[in-house]
Amino acid sequence: MAKHWAEPVTSVLRADGQRVVDLDPSTTPGFTGDKQLGKKLLVERGLVLSDLQERLFANGRTGDRRSVLLVLQGMDTAGKGGIVRHVIGSVDPQGVDHASFGVPTEEEKQHDFLWRIRKRLPVPGQIGVFDRSHYEDVLVVRVHNLVPPSEWEKRYGLINTFEREVADAGTTIIKVAMFVSLDEQKRRLRERLERPDKHWKFNPTDITERAHWPEYQKAYQVLLDRTNTDYAPWYVLPADSKWYARLAVTELLIDALTGLDLDWPKADFDVAEQLRRLDES
Repeated sequence: MAKHWAEPVTSVLRADGQRVVDLDPSTTPGFTGDKQLGKKLLVERGLVLSDLQERLFANGRTGDRRSVLLVLQGMDTAGKGGIVRHVIGSVDPQGVDHASFGVPTEEEKQHDFLWRIRKRLPVPGQIGVFDRSHYEDVLVVRVHNLVPPSEWEKRYGLINTFEREVADAGTTIIKVAMFVSLDEQKRRLRERLERPDKHWKFNPTDITERAHWPEYQKAYQVLLDRTNTDYAPWYVLPADSKWYARLAVTELLIDALTGLDLDWPKADFDVAEQLRRLDES
């Protein structure tokens, strides 16, 4: 267990019976330190993550078929972008594939909802990051009645089958549902409006969606209840404290990569012979 955690982050955040309406997004479950310590540890643990990610990438270059997929799902301002910058940003970018799924394009609408997702799955040796994901099709679609209930209802089973296939192919799946409070979301939206350098992040629909908060809570609850599996587990992440959210995701990734028992690939050449040739060159 990582130092300064009362219990493993994989246990304390696992979505087993978690009730969304009872969640306090301002808490920092399992962590025994404060913000200052958390930010310090983020740097230290980022180095550990970087080393593990490089091992994954190196093995992928030499025939290992394994990869990791991090799914980040959350309301606007939940901090998904911050996770990408401050957690994924600590590793070698050539070993990362980042995909953001917004409103489907006209081409994407001509296919089933998983078509665009399959195209962005990580190749061997990579950490794939989904900023929003196939779960938009049982969240936004459900809340706004974009398709008939009979359509989105069957998607839970299709998602489970899809993720089972992905896991069986060698991808470790980590799904993180990020939750901010209404008050914290308002504060973050206000900051985007008051700072010209953040206007590009603001979308007027972000305010509109706040009116649907109860519907989203219900949709997230069903999502967690029906798609939390051993092969593709959900982790429920209180995200009012950005430093905590970033540290927790770092620990989730470290745990997943450590579980792969990665070593450096063995040389497929005679090292001594190549050293001799180098000395003679």
